[in-house]
Amino acid sequence: MAAAGITWCTISDMSHARPTPPNSARRLRWLLALPKLGIVMLLIALLSLLWLLHRNEVDEDRAALIKDVLWLEQNIRFHLSGNEDQLQQLAADMGNRADRKNVFRLRAAHLLKNNPEISQLLWFDAHRKVIDALPSTTLPDQEIAAFGPPVTDKAFELASRLGKRFYSEPFFLDGNRAFIEIMVPVFVESQLKGMLVAVYPLDTLLGNLVPWWFTEKYKVVISDDNDIPYAAKTNIEGKSTQSYEIPFDPPGYGMKLRVTSYQNADNSLQRLLTLAIITLAAGVFWSLWLVRDLMKKRLRAEEALRSEHAFRAAMENSLTVGMRARDLKGTIIYVNPAFCRMSGFSADELVGQSSPMPYWAPDQIDETYAIHQTVLAGEAPAEGFEITFVRKNGERFNALIYEAKLIDGNGQHTGWMASILDITERKRAEEQARLQQEQLQFTSRLVTMGEMASTLAHELNQPLAAIASYNTGCLNLLERSDCQAQDIRPALEKISVQAQRAGKIIRRVHDFVRKSEPKRAPCSLAEVFEDCLGFVEADARKRHIRIECDIPQIPAIPADRLMLEQVLLNLIRNGMEAMASTPEAYRTLRITTEVSTDELRVSVSDHGTGIAPEVRDKLFTAFFTTKPEGMGVGLSICRSIIEFHRGRLWAEDNPHTPTGSGTIFIFTLPMEAT
Repeated sequence: MAAAGITWCTISDMSHARPTPPNSARRLRWLLALPKLGIVMLLIALLSLLWLLHRNEVDEDRAALIKDVLWLEQNIRFHLSGNEDQLQQLAADMGNRADRKNVFRLRAAHLLKNNPEISQLLWFDAHRKVIDALPSTTLPDQEIAAFGPPVTDKAFELASRLGKRFYSEPFFLDGNRAFIEIMVPVFVESQLKGMLVAVYPLDTLLGNLVPWWFTEKYKVVISDDNDIPYAAKTNIEGKSTQSYEIPFDPPGYGMKLRVTSYQNADNSLQRLLTLAIITLAAGVFWSLWLVRDLMKKRLRAEEALRSEHAFRAAMENSLTVGMRARDLKGTIIYVNPAFCRMSGFSADELVGQSSPMPYWAPDQIDETYAIHQTVLAGEAPAEGFEITFVRKNGERFNALIYEAKLIDGNGQHTGWMASILDITERKRAEEQARLQQEQLQFTSRLVTMGEMASTLAHELNQPLAAIASYNTGCLNLLERSDCQAQDIRPALEKISVQAQRAGKIIRRVHDFVRKSEPKRAPCSLAEVFEDCLGFVEADARKRHIRIECDIPQIPAIPADRLMLEQVLLNLIRNGMEAMASTPEAYRTLRITTEVSTDELRVSVSDHGTGIAPEVRDKLFTAFFTTKPEGMGVGLSICRSIIEFHRGRLWAEDNPHTPTGSGTIFIFTLPMEAT
């Protein structure tokens, strides 16, 4: 039985508190609203300032980006223009001098050395055959691979027709690297004699003409109108903010420079300060909101406290479970009306009392004080304990007490709270039920004996008939003149044996039906089995049933002998009745015993009809039976007896039967020291 968990909390009596007047509440709301309005206006001003600063920063970054892009475009154009002038001068010198090859070699090497953005210089004749190239690994009379794409052929044709320098369209070579070429025609006496070609890898062009500090702020990309990237250079990664594009002319062909800027962390301190101000303002606003909520909660709590006080008083008055609170020293600090009614003492008489309490039984002071100390030590059993108390008028009553820690609002252990139940009537009901159970067991034994009456009469008839027969023989011998004493002695000894046998049968029946209090005493299991088999031996012969009993040598166990005989006799008779329809050759009842270190296991197996699944769950229910004339209490009493001995009783199907059906009843008994 589990006691109902009831938790009490100490609440100060606030019944004298007055409700806040409506005018004061309205004034309080206005006073709390003004700081909130100020905080809201401050937040709006700060957000506006932030937005203006951000817009100004964006405009400044945009202007700086455009300025830097224009500078980069001019720098690249300046370098390309310088290279164009040098190539133009080289073409003019080659047209006016006879040692053109030496001039090309000397001037081209100088040009490549001072302009690393140029990867190769080539000299073609008017028929697009390579005359010389720097640097080059090909023979002078062969075309090089870099002059293969059709775009360069088109640029060569246009430069030849126009008679001036001309850029080719961008093309991809060497693993998707983008290149452009500039064609400068070579004229000798106004006739086209060749073409100078400078090859620009676009990634090398950016790598040499874009300074390092530029790539620390921006990402530079050369692309076309279709946003196909040809080359890019940057040293940073992150989230781009804005970009600016400008035509990359020359070379033209829709190429453009796209420069993208990234977020600058220089203003992080300013943003951090602004964020701190906003956070502070939000915190103030939140604190004001909390104050407002706390004021509202306080008003609600004051009103709820009065209702709670009335509710608690009503609940205390309606409880039937006694509640008693004690501090850590064992002094009573609270009792509810139910405990006062239970003990007969008023709250004023009990609060402040320490051991010994006025409701303790005088003749059990020592035992009660020991339990009192156990509770204060925190070792009270969780399942509760029973104790005897005395009411103020001297009447005794049984109490069931559940102790729990008393925790205050700070989580500190301040004492012990007890739930007290008056179980006097329940104890009386349990005692009455126990007596009825014993009477039922006695009645069951009488019924069993009534059912076995004819068998016992037949069994008694045998020794009595033998005694009468031996007595008649003795009388006949005495009538003879030659009768000697030694002739009568064997008959008299047999009469004595048969008389003892009849007396043993009568004593066994007397012991079985004798009404006695249940008691556990050392008993021999072999003797229990011998008596039971003596009861059913004649009935087993009548039913043509063979009983096999395997009883090992085991020490005496603490048990009530008559109760165990009743259990075994009931299980044996049930097994015999279950084999009524079994062929005689298979009518075998087997009793086995297994002994382990902690329990004794007894099995009674038959070859009967077995137990249906729908009947198995109700098998041990009181007044449930499958016999037409049965009472339905036999197995229920057997289980009660086994549980009284702290054992278990259950039924299983018998898988080792020649008939394919059968039942095994098994019960266990603890092996305890006698």
